[in-house]
Amino acid sequence: MSDTSYTPPKVWTWEQPSGGQFASINRPVSGATHEKELPVGKHPLQLYSLATPNGVKVTIMLEELLAQGHQGAEYDAWLIKIGDGDQFGSGFVGANPNSKIPALVDHSTQTPTRVFESASILMYLAEKFDVFLPEEGPARTETLNWLFWQMGSAPYLGGGFGHFYAYAPEKFQYPIDRFAMETKRQLDVLDKTLAERPFIAGSEYTIADMAIFPWYGGLVLGRLYDAAEFLSVQDYKHVVAWAEKIDARPAVARGRRVNKVWGEESEQLAERHDASDHDTPGQAAE
Repeated sequence: MSDTSYTPPKVWTWEQPSGGQFASINRPVSGATHEKELPVGKHPLQLYSLATPNGVKVTIMLEELLAQGHQGAEYDAWLIKIGDGDQFGSGFVGANPNSKIPALVDHSTQTPTRVFESASILMYLAEKFDVFLPEEGPARTETLNWLFWQMGSAPYLGGGFGHFYAYAPEKFQYPIDRFAMETKRQLDVLDKTLAERPFIAGSEYTIADMAIFPWYGGLVLGRLYDAAEFLSVQDYKHVVAWAEKIDARPAVARGRRVNKVWGEESEQLAERHDASDHDTPGQAAE
């Protein structure tokens, strides 16, 4: 335990940056900080995002739709550099008042439809194209169970474990232990589920897999927080096998590249405006 302690005041006030990797963009108020309209490309679907796990959910979905031949799913993917505060531009705030990526605007509707929150985007696209989400009955409910499991669980992995293990300005045992325990519990939930079925919600690949893979698949494949050894991810053999199976899908490989501006150059595609953009060896941000 730390030999320092903190006594909260009666009323919290914002007096100094919180510290850590994202201190420059953390603030206790919402809304735009500057005027900046969003660009609009040639396709009906306009995505404003970054290749974080939440962003990758949507680009995987869009690439899977295109792989199935849904030409109406053609999209422009614009890079939102969250470290630079792009998400606080007036246009982005208009698309998502919560100033978080990803945000989608569908221009195929009579009035452009904004869709924000990654699970909402996945559901919107699944219902729009009638795929990757069972239409009714227990199979649909089970898919939604796991979609919303991810939305409720991943903050403990990302904002909890990931923040204190990888991003916080100082390492403290209590929060790391607390959130490592919860992350491993969640991996155990997935492992026991995947021991009995090939995909998260049952026998079919669904938006539940697309939602969970970038977070938990990325974790067990060693792509998140450099924490695979620390969390003994190899113990969750069913999650690892599932993650490897999803990772091998060509549409998933394409989706993982979109709006990515770090790592190997061959894995980067800062913006995507046409299917042929994937033919380039790498596309760095301007």
